[in-house]
Amino acid sequence: MAALQATTAVTAMAAPRPAMAQRAGFKATPVSAIARPTFSRTLAQRSMKAGRVQSRVVVVQAASDKVVVIGLAADSGCGKSTFMRRVTGIFGGEPKPPAGGNPDSNTLSSEMTTVICLDDYHSLDRNGRKEAGVTALAPESQNFDLMYEQVKALKEGKTVAKPIYNHVTGLLDPPEDTTSPNILIIEGLHPFYDDRVNELVDFRIYLDISDEIKFAWKIQRDMAERGHSLESIKASIEARKPDFDAYIDPQKKKADMIIQVLPTQLVPDEKEGKILRVRLIMKDGMKLFDPVYLFDQGSTVSWIPCGRKLTCSFPGIKMFYGPDTYYGEEVSVLEMDGQFDKLEELIYMESHLSNTSAKFYGEITQQMLKNSAFPGSNNGTGLFQTIVGLKCREVYERITEKTVARV
Repeated sequence: MAALQATTAVTAMAAPRPAMAQRAGFKATPVSAIARPTFSRTLAQRSMKAGRVQSRVVVVQAASDKVVVIGLAADSGCGKSTFMRRVTGIFGGEPKPPAGGNPDSNTLSSEMTTVICLDDYHSLDRNGRKEAGVTALAPESQNFDLMYEQVKALKEGKTVAKPIYNHVTGLLDPPEDTTSPNILIIEGLHPFYDDRVNELVDFRIYLDISDEIKFAWKIQRDMAERGHSLESIKASIEARKPDFDAYIDPQKKKADMIIQVLPTQLVPDEKEGKILRVRLIMKDGMKLFDPVYLFDQGSTVSWIPCGRKLTCSFPGIKMFYGPDTYYGEEVSVLEMDGQFDKLEELIYMESHLSNTSAKFYGEITQQMLKNSAFPGSNNGTGLFQTIVGLKCREVYERITEKTVARV
């Protein structure tokens, strides 16, 4: 079959397709609606070591351009920071903390983008959570009222005094002025939890790391780098799991795209999380982006790339593409199991993908090479994060009717 060149412009929306058969074992069980929290504490009411902080919104002349809001939800330690560096790099410029501000700021700004960490909207600092007996994942630990107020203000072109959660000290530091960007990215545990905030988001992404992979990664990091015992690691995971299952995981049903990281199926009983099976789950029928497909849109395709064109160590690579259902909605799924050895050869795989939103042939490969030092650059996590970054650009261009220059 002839290779299909990646698209070089924003493509027209695909025509709706008929109901699709579900692959065995994939359909998710719907969960109950997420309740809005009943507890909220404003920053103005909160006493901190740095002093009492009054939240405020500074009204400036609203920007004439539309501000596009992108949300990324994921558990802690799942690679959100790396993901954001891939996304912001597609829009150009080097994302940096606010100049002359708090060195422990969680905000990153570049020419077009501003990334804010939703940990900054904790209503309780580390000691406050300990005293209240709640985790950082619980709704009681978040100030959703302020989160909504400030995301709304930023989307309206205003400047806000955004709080700072200091991950080093566990305290809530004095706020920093945050100006409205072209593209506002909110990343953290709860971007889609509160309905008011969720309605402000234009494009929703969920990074879904399976329990097996999270456990393997945490063992590698905490035992090897931090000297923690296996028992303490297990206890930490178990303590967070009920709140994760209740408040974080259900948000993925609201996402437009989900990157799902699973154990490989190419090596039986592989438990170290070094070889990954990664799935890009894309909702169909969306107005702002077109799902990526392999070879033939709407077909079911299983493909092992040619070993003479793509260098792969054991156990090699297997690709899959096809229709499915996810929380009762029709989706397209692109999957990669295994890893490649030479990034420059990725263009062979790229040439077989369509609707990638690339502006030129080889842009995905170029982005992967540019970020080759990032974790996941030899497997599906880096590949699909890059593709989702291109989709963020496509969403921005469709909403604003402007073209982003290639970088």
